[in-house]
Amino acid sequence: MIIGTAGHIDHGKTSLVRALTGVETDRLKEEKARGISIELGFAYWPQLDGRIVGFVDVPGHEALVHNMLAGATGIDMVLLVVAADDGVMPQTREHLAIMNLLGLTRGVVALNKCDRVDQSQRLRAETGARGALAGTGLAHAPIIPVSAVTGEGLDQLKTALLEHSQAPRLALQEGLFRLAIDRSFTLKGHGTAVTGMVLSGSVKVGDDVTLSPLGLTARVRSMHAQNQPATSGVAGQRCALVLAGSGIEKDAIHRGDMVVTAELHAPTARFDAELRVLASEPKAIGTWFPVKVHHGASETPGRIVPLDPEKLAPGQTGKVQIVLERPIAACNTDRFILRDTASSRTIGGGSVLDVRAPERRRRTPGRLAVLNALGGAEQAVAAVASRLGGPSAWVNLSHLLRDRAQPPIAARALAERIGAVTVDTADGVIAFDAAKWRSLIAVIGGQLDRTHTERPDLPGLARERLRLALSIRPPIAVFNAVLERLTRDGHIAVDRSWVRRPSHQVRFSEQEEALWQNIWPRLIREPYKPPRVRDIAKEMDIDEALVRRLARMAARRGDVDEVAHDHFFARSVVEHMASIAQDCATKAPEGVFTAADFRDRLDNGRKVAIQILEFFDKHGFTIRRQDLRRINPHRVDLFSSKGMADADLVQRDGGVPLPVGRPDFKSGWGRQTVSGGFDSHSPPPLTIENIG
Repeated sequence: MIIGTAGHIDHGKTSLVRALTGVETDRLKEEKARGISIELGFAYWPQLDGRIVGFVDVPGHEALVHNMLAGATGIDMVLLVVAADDGVMPQTREHLAIMNLLGLTRGVVALNKCDRVDQSQRLRAETGARGALAGTGLAHAPIIPVSAVTGEGLDQLKTALLEHSQAPRLALQEGLFRLAIDRSFTLKGHGTAVTGMVLSGSVKVGDDVTLSPLGLTARVRSMHAQNQPATSGVAGQRCALVLAGSGIEKDAIHRGDMVVTAELHAPTARFDAELRVLASEPKAIGTWFPVKVHHGASETPGRIVPLDPEKLAPGQTGKVQIVLERPIAACNTDRFILRDTASSRTIGGGSVLDVRAPERRRRTPGRLAVLNALGGAEQAVAAVASRLGGPSAWVNLSHLLRDRAQPPIAARALAERIGAVTVDTADGVIAFDAAKWRSLIAVIGGQLDRTHTERPDLPGLARERLRLALSIRPPIAVFNAVLERLTRDGHIAVDRSWVRRPSHQVRFSEQEEALWQNIWPRLIREPYKPPRVRDIAKEMDIDEALVRRLARMAARRGDVDEVAHDHFFARSVVEHMASIAQDCATKAPEGVFTAADFRDRLDNGRKVAIQILEFFDKHGFTIRRQDLRRINPHRVDLFSSKGMADADLVQRDGGVPLPVGRPDFKSGWGRQTVSGGFDSHSPPPLTIENIG
């Protein structure tokens, strides 16, 4: 439990914390000399039940509001201090406005220095305080007359603080770990230490963490939680972490940085938000209005771009995009405060809606509809339901949860709660609205049925052509995941770049099948150097056009691949050659290999080896740069082996002998690619039909 103080300078915040806890929070020499708080101070109040209540004592001077805001990060409750002899003062009102913008609703007002005034002044001060609280989240907070000097009312204040305190934000303890750094220093004999409030999740000694937005990785060597040695810390506690790692030095870490789990390291330099402008602001906020953005313990220059409406009048609330001069580590639903560039006044504040805000088309009706849905959703369940019920047919649950500091493991449970259909991608779990999912299945099925009826000679519909035919057009990665789900559910079958109904197949007549069975042994007799169409036709003394037609039908059926014009390879051989190419890349420096490397492994001549590689290039399995190639990791499964050593495959194909793996010395070709040779030409351009 963390309680933050607030109030005007010299109203007795520090002396009141000292009276409650016995701890002097002013630690700097200048603070003691001047008798005012300049930096954040910390004190801890142990309870009989084992709890430790922490206090963050903030400075009250108007020039030090930025320090006050750093201390307000993540506090659970506010102790607003008002001096009875002064009453409500300017900094009292500004601090109270800030607490209200931060969404704080739990607090106690201490009417301090009551030993200096008579009863009538007490009543006037209490009436003024109650009036200042009206319309804020602390409107119903108790006001308790106290004196830090005489001890009057301290027992009543302690009771009120404990009654209004409770276990802080237990739900956030299940989230991903975030700690907002407010101090960094070198601990002699230990290393670099950072302190701050744990905003969400938990951390243990030995955990690997990331400093964001710096991107430095570190390990937690030791820690204190609530001023006690500990092996773990959770949301709602102040923790001090001793970090070890390359580049982890005091001067490299700044107030406002975050210590996070690795998956949360995704800094943003712009975010969409809901902003409330204070009624005290002198004029409307227009486009590109300069501000200082206080988020967590950070202070970053930025500019406001109003989205809806186009200008925000004093006292108005609306959607904005905030563009920062440098990135910060923020999450959706985080609170922030805006001050003017001179740090003389608070302009307003609000909550982050989307940390992945688009740079363009940020005011479109669709985008505003998404922001309105997010703005009305305080919980992830409602946020997903709102988005799926709007213009979006799908949402990346993993991204949504990550941007809310929630663990990815919660994605499926979240989908079940809202009745969504999920598919898996490398980028996370994608959820579809159930009704829109059924519509998508029907549209895909209709497209395939139409194609099979109109072109029964085709093996199906090209993947990309099918995707482009959909009115709901998901990104390629999401579309591929949809196809995988539909394949698993038995709705479709996928064969490389082709999508078809499971029952659809290119069929031969009895005569064609018998002829193809005579052609097949000739193709696998020398699997890496199969004869061309004209050679087969000449050897069998049949029409060349007939052989070509049968081979292309067999390619549609999945028996062979036409690697080059009239040059067909058995499908299993192509898969094995793909595995050889992968092996060449694995064994080559930096993962790139030459045509000569591949040719030597196949021992089938340079020209044929280059034709095979160009076939792989065309399908995106390999990526070519001049005379070098590398394997495209996103297309590895396109030619994945289906068990080359399986007995049934060996029996059907007659076995696939391993290539000799030596250079072709007879031809005089060396191991290096010839400059300006055949494979120095650019690969063929990708088309809808072959990008799959």
